[in-house]
Amino acid sequence: MSTNYDPNRYEPAAGRPVNDDIRTVPQLLGDMVTELSNLFRKEIQLARAEIGEKASQAGSSVPGMAGGAALAFGGLLLLLMAAAAAVSELLSIAPGWGLLIVGVLAALIGYALIRGGMAKLKATNLTPTRTAEQLARDAQAAKEQVR
Repeated sequence: MSTNYDPNRYEPAAGRPVNDDIRTVPQLLGDMVTELSNLFRKEIQLARAEIGEKASQAGSSVPGMAGGAALAFGGLLLLLMAAAAAVSELLSIAPGWGLLIVGVLAALIGYALIRGGMAKLKATNLTPTRTAEQLARDAQAAKEQVR
């Protein structure tokens, strides 16, 4: 582009350069495809960076969760043993039956909690949403430029 005045062209708006681009339509389309390719390549790099960031966030919380889970598990075992003793005492049954009753109830509750957690942990929650939104905007802009 040049700011030289050409009397055979229209006067550009103030502060805008005169268009002296002499590229052909196929060259312009080729340049557009190249630019879109570069844009999508950059978006993929952004997606990789975002996924790495999310993985890092998830990884940094694991040690604290593991320690808490170990202590909670020990406490839960003690509470379940106390509940089994209470059940066997209240129902006047052998301690083994109290342990069995409480164990079955605990297993059912644990199964329900695991199923609920797995339902929340879907692959859609781990997708790089910002990148996906940006790719959709880029695709829309590309469609508009082709028109």
